[in-house]
Amino acid sequence: MSLPSPVIVAGATGDLGQRIALALLAQGASVRAIVREGTDPARTAALVSAGAEIRSVDFGDMSSLTEGCRGGSCVVSALSGLREVIITAQTNLLEAAVDAGVPRFIPSDFSIDYTTLPRGTNRNLDLRKEFNGMLNVAPIRSTSILNGMFANLLTGEAPLVVQKFRRVVYWGDADQPLDFTTIADTAAFTARAALDPHTPRYLRIAGDTLSPRELQAAATQAFGEEYKLQWAGNLTALTTLIDLTRIFAPGRKSTYPAWQGMQYMRNMLSGRAKLHDLANERYPDMTWTSVIEVLRRSRTEQLTPAEVTP
Repeated sequence: MSLPSPVIVAGATGDLGQRIALALLAQGASVRAIVREGTDPARTAALVSAGAEIRSVDFGDMSSLTEGCRGGSCVVSALSGLREVIITAQTNLLEAAVDAGVPRFIPSDFSIDYTTLPRGTNRNLDLRKEFNGMLNVAPIRSTSILNGMFANLLTGEAPLVVQKFRRVVYWGDADQPLDFTTIADTAAFTARAALDPHTPRYLRIAGDTLSPRELQAAATQAFGEEYKLQWAGNLTALTTLIDLTRIFAPGRKSTYPAWQGMQYMRNMLSGRAKLHDLANERYPDMTWTSVIEVLRRSRTEQLTPAEVTP
């Protein structure tokens, strides 16, 4: 009996990549995680325990990378970084997948709809647009998964929900719909798409869609305290803030400096990156996590054991 063709997952030591690999294994798939040579075994222990094959490769060695992809049914890239990763390493991965005869490729997009954005409005998404152009002419079937903002960021790095001051801060229009999907839901959907031979070029998903005004109501309900809307200015003011932050806190070598997050918020609040024609119903067994659930979970995690009602 021949073994099933594995799904090849690159970037499986990161949060999203590991979740994709584990979701694939939970679906009964065979998974080969390709990791950089010298990766600490502790970073792959959970994958090994769950049944994944680990293959160490040199992303600059096409022979090594091609062998890592050989026999795969689909390559899923969850690589994260700047040009040397999203363009250089991912292009090598794409070429290796083609050379190895892998029929399908899912790139590391996992973002708002960058296809509708002009170049120059978002550094990280410009890299994805550039890779997208190469992917469109590659002799391989490809599917990009676009999921809006990771909802988990609402309780951490994103500047929208400011728990300290009980504010929802926004620029522009308080009624502009914004798309959010949790990392876990994105991974679960991606795993299903990787096993689906009939996916289209783009799959757009949103676990929840809320405007800043609706987000304020959700935060009030989730935290049990009144949150207020705080208008920070129009989008021109946000652009000025981005430009100033890039001057005084450049972070050019950082994947996610503060101004990068601001660019992402500007893209969302402009409405240009809004997701349409959602594929949420494509896999009926999928359940979606709402923003209010994310906020409630974060509140529970912040409470001491004595404050949590049994």
